[in-house]
Amino acid sequence: MNIIVESVKGIWESSGFNAMTWQNAVMLVLACVLLFLGIKKKFEPLLLVGIAFGMLLTNLPTPAGETAIYNPELWTAFMDENSEFYHSYGHILANGGLLDILYIGVKSGLYPSLIFLGVGAMTDFGPMLSNPKSFLLGAAAQFGVYCALIMAVVLGFSGPQAASIAIIGGADGPTAIFLTGRLAPELLGAIAIAAYSYMALIPMIQPPLMRLITTKKEREIKMEQLRTVSKTEKIIFPIVVTIFTVLLLPSVAPLLGCLMLGNLFRESGVCDRLSDTAQNALMNIVTIFLGISVGATTVGANFLNLQTIYIIVLGLIAFAFSTVGGLLLGKLMCWLSGGKINPLIGSAGVSAVPMAARVAQVEGQKANPSNFLLMHAMGPNVAGVIGSAVAAGFLLTIFGI
Repeated sequence: MNIIVESVKGIWESSGFNAMTWQNAVMLVLACVLLFLGIKKKFEPLLLVGIAFGMLLTNLPTPAGETAIYNPELWTAFMDENSEFYHSYGHILANGGLLDILYIGVKSGLYPSLIFLGVGAMTDFGPMLSNPKSFLLGAAAQFGVYCALIMAVVLGFSGPQAASIAIIGGADGPTAIFLTGRLAPELLGAIAIAAYSYMALIPMIQPPLMRLITTKKEREIKMEQLRTVSKTEKIIFPIVVTIFTVLLLPSVAPLLGCLMLGNLFRESGVCDRLSDTAQNALMNIVTIFLGISVGATTVGANFLNLQTIYIIVLGLIAFAFSTVGGLLLGKLMCWLSGGKINPLIGSAGVSAVPMAARVAQVEGQKANPSNFLLMHAMGPNVAGVIGSAVAAGFLLTIFGI
């Protein structure tokens, strides 16, 4: 009998159940909630399911009280200038678990850049090129980034942390991950979850702001058909943008360079196989690695704190202010044009492509069933992708070490 008791006791002591903390338990429940939202409610499922499952894996402890396949202490040494393993990827490869190794792609900026390669291959810049004023709306929709930056500093976050939180306002998940991985990796889990959650909730967050800021008469405005953009313009555009922006902000080269290369694959007409690979196979593979490795950073002991609550609230404020910034400039352009521009397209200046443009279309049709704003809204929408990348490059230049 004693042998049986000792055997059961040994099994219990060697199991993860014995090492479970309340933080681990809470994070496992949260992971299941996020899985429900991703699978049942379809909230950004391509990334949210991976992030949630990574969160689940990283909060399953070993008897020593450490996570089974992700080891935060390795990354603490990696970031510590006084450690012999400072910026040593070799140490991570030699001693890390599966998620530690996958996370190298986040820390180095590889995954977000490859995601942008696929986004570029899927994006048509024609609506933006046919209406250059879209650039201004895309820029105005970064307003929330700088408002949240100031608020985060006031709340006591460091400059790099504040910049990482603020970029949530750009409504661009890969950009948020890219910047946070460089400036404040300790906040990556909370920022990534906030960014993708608010992107998924665009149809709920933006419409009340649209109706609050614009009048029914403004929402009813029908815009003229866009001009046709030549193939030559579409080929020249990514080349010129890359040269100018990378010379101005070298730190934006990984994101914007990959975005424009993907678009060049699409528009050149001679790289169809590469464009198809970037849009499909490569995009899907990188999405899996990105989601699970970001989820791995949400270790309960580090995630469940007051900072996380601040990040969630500041992210919502940043996103709302960005929407408001685009709408206000849209109203100004409507007035200056004599009522020819529907200010709703300004809300699409956040870079959640194409969801924000679709929301503008839906609100426009509610006011006027014969209104078709989708292609007009796509201009500011894709301009917002460039705008958020430029904003990230600016913040990285200012706060980067």
